[in-house]
Amino acid sequence: MSNPQQLRYSKEHEWLSPVEDGVATVGITEFAANALGDVVYAQLPEAGSTVTAGETCGELESTKSVSDLYSPVSGEVVEANQDVVDDPSLVNSAPFEGGWLFKVRLAGEPADLLSAAEYDAHTTG
Repeated sequence: MSNPQQLRYSKEHEWLSPVEDGVATVGITEFAANALGDVVYAQLPEAGSTVTAGETCGELESTKSVSDLYSPVSGEVVEANQDVVDDPSLVNSAPFEGGWLFKVRLAGEPADLLSAAEYDAHTTG
């Protein structure tokens, strides 16, 4: 399993893309997708809602369990990935591409996020 180097990661297994014009994309890692099993339902934060770093903002349901979705950053949601709502299996098949979850306009600099190498150590240690 290879985590893209340009992303930053939370200890709760979410990833954050590089910020572009104040907006970053959030998803869950391949590690988390594999641990969940086949995702069958995604409840994502709605555009216009506010998310807070470290707090739940939705949930992913798999054939094995229901898991809370945590926001790695604080800010305003500008878009939820409707493709994932319509086809939650994208979270499993393309966690770093088409399976992204939402885009957020950041309220300040992200804190406490890990580099790819730090995240690898977190998941293997």
